[in-house]
Amino acid sequence: MNTTPSGTSTPSTTTPPAGTTDPADAVAEKTTAQDPLVKEPADDATGAPSDGAGSTASPDDPGGQTDAEDDDALEPDPFEEARRGVGAGAAAVVSAALGIVALTGAWTGRVAAERETLIGQIQTSGGGSAAQQISEIYGDAWHTTALVNGLFAVLALLVGVFVLVRPAFGAPSELPQPTWIRAVAVAGVALGAIGVLISAGMYFDLILSLPTAGAPAGG
Repeated sequence: MNTTPSGTSTPSTTTPPAGTTDPADAVAEKTTAQDPLVKEPADDATGAPSDGAGSTASPDDPGGQTDAEDDDALEPDPFEEARRGVGAGAAAVVSAALGIVALTGAWTGRVAAERETLIGQIQTSGGGSAAQQISEIYGDAWHTTALVNGLFAVLALLVGVFVLVRPAFGAPSELPQPTWIRAVAVAGVALGAIGVLISAGMYFDLILSLPTAGAPAGG
């Protein structure tokens, strides 16, 4: 009796038939298809990342200076602008005040007129014609008052014009001259011009002429 088995079973090493896949390979392909595709950032030859996320400086802003600091550096100092307008504002007010004085008269004009009146009285105390007395006592005082008022008017005109043209010849400024300064300066120029015209008319007897003495009646 032969007890030897007729054959020994060995694991099959044959390839699966066409059209069939290995279960392990199918699971791997399914996992790969479901996972998102992630790309690593490419590093350059030196090992530094190509996009420096931690860098805050830009080529247009060297040294890490921010735009806010640039704006603060470009903005003018408000205190400096205020100091710049003090002189122009004071000059404009002075111009308007001089124009008012030229139209209303000043104490200096009255003092000068009284002096001329006194001189005329002294000169005609020894005798003189009526026309001479009018000219020496009244006419000279009148002309002196007009002359003094005219000087105030000319000063008002010059100061007002200086305030208006000062920005064109001074240091350039980013802010224009305040409106109230220009308005007061224009008022001073207008008052000064009116004062000059009135004073000239009074001095040359164009507005009012000196009174004349009539001829004495015959006896």
